[in-house]
Amino acid sequence: MRWMIFFGLFWTGVAAAQDTDLELVLLADASGSIDQREIAFQRQGYAAAITDPEVLAAISNTAYGSIAVIYVEWAANQVVVADWTLIDGAEAAAGFAATLTAKPRQAYGRNAIGAALVEALRLMDTNDFDGWRRVIDFSGDSVNSYYGPSIEEARAQVLAAGVTINALPILRPDDPGRAHGGLEARYEQMIIGGPGAFVVTAETRETFAEAVKRKLILEISGTLPARTAARR
Repeated sequence: MRWMIFFGLFWTGVAAAQDTDLELVLLADASGSIDQREIAFQRQGYAAAITDPEVLAAISNTAYGSIAVIYVEWAANQVVVADWTLIDGAEAAAGFAATLTAKPRQAYGRNAIGAALVEALRLMDTNDFDGWRRVIDFSGDSVNSYYGPSIEEARAQVLAAGVTINALPILRPDDPGRAHGGLEARYEQMIIGGPGAFVVTAETRETFAEAVKRKLILEISGTLPARTAARR
């Protein structure tokens, strides 16, 4: 009798998990260097990308024809803007995009990158999905981190859990190392890691939405950009 009860509980747990190709945390910068206009601009860029026909085609071509996505803004605190959603077509993508653009800003303060990475891992570990791959899509305009665990410590914890970290550095006109890689090089050195990790850079605010779209297609399809600095 005990083994039957155990098996029943085990099967219930398995049945509750949703098989999907990818669990993706969109971890977007909302720190003090990002004003309200830029918050809206970033959200609109991700909303446009997730509903783009090319992105939807990439999703439909995955093994399961779906991905699970969550959008989180990070600063001194971390806030879920659009909760875990199974994107399996245009309708689900449109619903996610509508939620993403409707919420008020709730993340404020200085950078806490390590805490943001750890929170992204927690959100993956506690969701109702079971993806083939798990990826954190981190975006920001600096590598400063003032609160919580260090970037190195948090990154090691995430990678030990089998999660890949990709990054989208948002270059600022005053980036002192811009001509020599600048923020892009620091993200390659300090942030990304795991199987197939890569960086896609938003060179300007005007190219942000296109960079987001390109990065999502790469992540969904499990391919690498032409030039990458993957770290394991």
